[in-house]
Amino acid sequence: MGLRFTVLASGSTGNATIVQSDDATVLVDAGLSAKKLEELMRERGVAGHHVDAIVVTHEHSDHIKGLGAFARKFNLPIYANEQTWGALERHVGQIAAEKRVIMETGETVNFGSMQTTSYAISHDAAEPVGYVFHDDGVKLSLATDLGYVSDKVQRMIEDSDVLVLESNHDVELLRMGRYPWNIKRRILSDIGHLSNEAAGEALCQLLTDRTKRVYLAHLSLDHNQMDLAKLTVNNILESNGHFFRKDEYPLRETYHDRPTPWDEVMKR
Repeated sequence: MGLRFTVLASGSTGNATIVQSDDATVLVDAGLSAKKLEELMRERGVAGHHVDAIVVTHEHSDHIKGLGAFARKFNLPIYANEQTWGALERHVGQIAAEKRVIMETGETVNFGSMQTTSYAISHDAAEPVGYVFHDDGVKLSLATDLGYVSDKVQRMIEDSDVLVLESNHDVELLRMGRYPWNIKRRILSDIGHLSNEAAGEALCQLLTDRTKRVYLAHLSLDHNQMDLAKLTVNNILESNGHFFRKDEYPLRETYHDRPTPWDEVMKR
């Protein structure tokens, strides 16, 4: 089968993604209320009892808001590295010891036939990570909440069949926006978020003949728009010699309030 996934929600108001193989279902982050997570999952025909595990990228509230309640309701194991557990445990309530699983950064865990590997990213959290999923020869990479794409991150996520990549803000919209300067400086820093321009520049290095689709994710509601993000990224790609027909390389959208359609990540 390969893999299939749906981004349930993406952005500063909450983040969660479902990744499935033939024999496993994994929830990446739970940054909305448990009730909202179930509602979004139902839109894609998934119930909480279908989920086998939750893997966590980092402890910010837009990634763990419903984590404890959802995990307790469906008796699910939670996977996170030790530093992230230390930072999030006071926010998630009581979690049974056997459901608290340490997954160290760089470790690969198998959920059925699905191989899940975490990798270190640059963000202002205890020990933030992204995730790469492999199954049946296909590769899906999730890369958001990163201040920049380091050489190590590039090696982890390049040559993906499908890539979910942060395109958080337009730099000028952020500079002119209502946030106080200390927050703007944080977002613009190497431990903040990728801008549209940075996403486009990163894609120039990440795209290969294997890449089928790229989803732009974690867009700011205040300092970005999807059409602007897509235009900026495409302009940078074209200026660097990457030209694609729409049916060949479509940039895909994610949403803060509704799930993306199921995407089947299959071998060519």
